[in-house]
Amino acid sequence: MRVISRKRLLQFGAKHPQAAKPLDVWFRIMKATKFGGPDEVAAKFGSQNVSFLGGELTVYDISGNKYRVVTAMVYEGKAVYIKHVFTHPEYDKWNKKRR
Repeated sequence: MRVISRKRLLQFGAKHPQAAKPLDVWFRIMKATKFGGPDEVAAKFGSQNVSFLGGELTVYDISGNKYRVVTAMVYEGKAVYIKHVFTHPEYDKWNKKRR
């Protein structure tokens, strides 16, 4: 998949150094894999580590649920757009507002 934009991961990793390596592992998996749909994403990451919010939004639990990466998945275009990178509490606050 084409990951757009890695810059968000790097910025978050600079602010939260303990997140840098797990985010890099996630990035490398995403870049190396061509997902055909949500079922393939769930199979790769495990259903407990990925949530589908409807539409194209997908949330990945990173590093034992300490961080969240919110993406827009475009399967036919083989692209992943990184919308947000959060700590777990930041994600909970964002998700509450989103509802």
